[in-house]
Amino acid sequence: MKAWIDHVGIAVQDLAQALAFYADVLGLHVEPPEEVASQRVRAHFMHLGPSSLELLEATAPDSAIAKFAEKRGPGLHHVALRVEDIDAALAYLSARGVRLIDTVARPGAEGARVAFIHPSAAHGVLVELKEPAPKVGLFRTPTRHALGGLELITLSDGFFRLDGGAMFGVVPRTLWESRLPPDDRNRIPLGLRPLIVRGEQTMIIDAGCGDKMDAKSAEIYGLDRAYHLDHALTEAGLGVEDIDIALASHLHFDHVGGFTTRAAGGRIVPRFPRARYVAHRQEWEDATHPHERNRASYLQENFVPLLEAGVLTLVDDGAEIMPGVRYRRSGGHTAHHQVVTIESGGATAVFTADMYPTAAHVPDPWVMGYDLYPMDTLGFKRAFAREAVDREYLIFFEHDPSIAAGVIRESGGRRTVERII
Repeated sequence: MKAWIDHVGIAVQDLAQALAFYADVLGLHVEPPEEVASQRVRAHFMHLGPSSLELLEATAPDSAIAKFAEKRGPGLHHVALRVEDIDAALAYLSARGVRLIDTVARPGAEGARVAFIHPSAAHGVLVELKEPAPKVGLFRTPTRHALGGLELITLSDGFFRLDGGAMFGVVPRTLWESRLPPDDRNRIPLGLRPLIVRGEQTMIIDAGCGDKMDAKSAEIYGLDRAYHLDHALTEAGLGVEDIDIALASHLHFDHVGGFTTRAAGGRIVPRFPRARYVAHRQEWEDATHPHERNRASYLQENFVPLLEAGVLTLVDDGAEIMPGVRYRRSGGHTAHHQVVTIESGGATAVFTADMYPTAAHVPDPWVMGYDLYPMDTLGFKRAFAREAVDREYLIFFEHDPSIAAGVIRESGGRRTVERII
């Protein structure tokens, strides 16, 4: 069994005093706090090279940390050892008669799996075993791709988090968690990835969450816009004034939140001042007449100001938005959800929006619990996947945190994604 020092856990009773010492006096950087619901504790990490200090603040009076601090006062609580395979480590220790508090690993901070060795077995020291969560690489870099006579540029409006169970519907967690590891709140990392199409005109397809989300919602969704669409446009040599067409795959907040922005005085205005905004006619009708099931996703401030500003065009299934770029109705996620097909020079790319939100959703039955009409999603995916494999479509994954685009390959009945961007 191999192990390395991961961190030292310190119980605190007065967080402000603790931070006054560790942050103000010692000058250590304290990461944003993380609630570990399973242990009723709030963790504050200070990373020091390969290992860390962890300040532990109780969130409930009957939590283990609260009881520890009440009995012994603040101070050293545990030493954490990083292991590669926590299940193998627990089996190894059990076979040698080591007394364990946890015989099965449980969720810990930073998405890790953890288990504790009883202090009586470690000469009075509480030892935590920690198997870190697999790291998901977050891909931000604007990247250009030539498709016949068109130029495609994938952008980023940052990242957010949604419940993993909802993102994968009936697919068991044991099948999806290794691909997109969830945090302690069961949320998985997701990208916000608009696409630029440049030909005779410059089009942007979707525009991320934008900058209007309130602090409470941003915390719920784990919104990370330290790097956002304005940064990506600048890196791509573009500005908001360069956009001629802004096209919506559908009108959910994580796709068209960036279509509008809050101007001086609080008025909400179109974000791309020269653009014609395009949405599907029936999708618009649904979005402007929401019901209990979809109201949280259709935020009127993201699209109604476009109508009021006179810059909105509504079109129907199959509409050609600009030469080579067409709507194709998939339905499923919403009744009139659209994928966008882009054809030039005999090659085809498809912006799949929430039909294939990530590369992990390529198998036909991997359908989101968020989909209003999941059987429609399944039916469309069955037909579309055959086309995509046979014709080698370049698929753009709007929400994959690591893969912007790839080609679907199939061998022995199993599909994989060959990353292109």
